[in-house]
Amino acid sequence: MSDNVFIMDHPLIQHKIGYIRRKETGTKEFRNMISEIAMLICYEATRHLELMDVDIETPICKTTVKELTGPKLCVVPILRAGLGMVEGMLNLLPAAKVGHIGLYRDPETKEPVEYYCKLPVDCEEREVFVVDPMLATGGSASAAIRMLKEKGCKRICFLCVLATDEGIKRLTTDHPDIRIFIGIKDPGLNEKSYIVPGLGDAGDRIFGTC
Repeated sequence: MSDNVFIMDHPLIQHKIGYIRRKETGTKEFRNMISEIAMLICYEATRHLELMDVDIETPICKTTVKELTGPKLCVVPILRAGLGMVEGMLNLLPAAKVGHIGLYRDPETKEPVEYYCKLPVDCEEREVFVVDPMLATGGSASAAIRMLKEKGCKRICFLCVLATDEGIKRLTTDHPDIRIFIGIKDPGLNEKSYIVPGLGDAGDRIFGTC
């Protein structure tokens, strides 16, 4: 597997994913858990952020502390399920801007079709975190990242809750330069290209439309 692929092993992430897999988990609990998982994965995905020394004064004395430097940040959810991860990301990155990319999967070809794209005007100057709970075939994620690159974005990583080998292979083949952060890897896909054992349709479960 590529050195740019990181599969989480934190006990809290594993526990929370186990909880949202349950079919009896309700919309409110599912939505809250997706947000919490996103925040935990974001914690790992931001380990590379650069720091600089800043001189400050505490109530006791003067000292030197660390503050973030480098490019500003942007969170881009793939609509609509990716919206469920945005709040958790912003809990850690409150100054990040948010863009949106809308894709749906053609039921016949299984390939992604774009229907919406709205990004910050300075997106190409930012480090972009693309988020979507599911990396199934990898088609939507690959298409979204391609769209970002076409708009000049150079620093991109992808975060998801569940992934399959097929999705990982597609994304690392199409975009070997990006880093991928995964909550857990599942065995594969069924005949409808749903992740197995998975957790159902993430968008439907986040928004209560199932």
